[in-house]
Amino acid sequence: MLSASIALGQKAYLASESFNPSPRNEERVRLAFYNVENLFDYFDDSLTIDEQFLPRGDHYWTKARYTEKQNKLAKTILAMGGWDAPELIGFCEIENRYVLESLTQFTQLKALGYQIIHKDSPDARGIDVAAIYRPDKLKLLNYEYYQLNFPFDSTSRTRDILHAVMELPNQDTLHFFVNHWPSKFGGEFETQPKRMFAADFVRAKADSLLKINPNTHIVITGDFNDEPEEESMLKGLAVNTDINTLKPTDLFNMMFDLRFVTGTHSFENKWGILDQFIVSGNLLMKKSKTRIFNKTAQIFDMDFLIMEGATGARRPFRTYQGPKYIGGYSDHLPIIMDLILDR
Repeated sequence: MLSASIALGQKAYLASESFNPSPRNEERVRLAFYNVENLFDYFDDSLTIDEQFLPRGDHYWTKARYTEKQNKLAKTILAMGGWDAPELIGFCEIENRYVLESLTQFTQLKALGYQIIHKDSPDARGIDVAAIYRPDKLKLLNYEYYQLNFPFDSTSRTRDILHAVMELPNQDTLHFFVNHWPSKFGGEFETQPKRMFAADFVRAKADSLLKINPNTHIVITGDFNDEPEEESMLKGLAVNTDINTLKPTDLFNMMFDLRFVTGTHSFENKWGILDQFIVSGNLLMKKSKTRIFNKTAQIFDMDFLIMEGATGARRPFRTYQGPKYIGGYSDHLPIIMDLILDR
């Protein structure tokens, strides 16, 4: 896809660096996030606005199309892992638990035994955030969903935020937050306070954990509907953008230095990074028993996930182009990141 040399502190690397498919064994775990673009089932839910994604809806969303998409998502997940499927994956644009059960039990993923973390959110369309994890590698200690209630717009409903607490193979604890912040639909300026509210909320949760234990391992991921350089990320989450001055209790955006050369999503032929990993600074410290491999995160931009439009511009190979079914994967690319685990 896109390739450029970027400096992260003193380290230079490629934005589209070579993918590492090698087995991770007990030495590493792979984290991922994937906006799967309207993963709806084909049944009518009277409590949500899902009419587009029905066999007789505008998108003619049939069982055959649903099954094809599930198999393509399973293919992507397996490819993300290389020889060893990802241990923990966060999702957004999931309609319900059933679509996750279909994905994990009726595709090639079945043999891996993925377990599901899910709760229906108050979003009007019924789309949620969720996660799946491999119980042979990780232990779920606890999880909680946080509902966002905007004091300035009490009637607005959006996706909950998932906070999963996992025990890693080296017995360290990981706090994994999955987000899908309010979109810019209705106007960027008009919707910005909602994303800022979400950012402040997540930052407060991180601060409360770090106050108890400054070495708490935190990964905040999701589709933030803002770019790394926008106000919700820089001021709301209050990330440190300079890895050379990073403290263990800071938050650092792994995608910040990639923002001008690559992307996870394309709008009007312009790539942007809406899908991101924000981590606690201790995960980037050499002495940490759990730390980020090569101090990098990667956009999973394999060729089969990309299409070329009529103008020659490349973009994610999505399921629908407007109302037209084109049979792709998603309008977003997944992101992946490995943790090194010392005993």
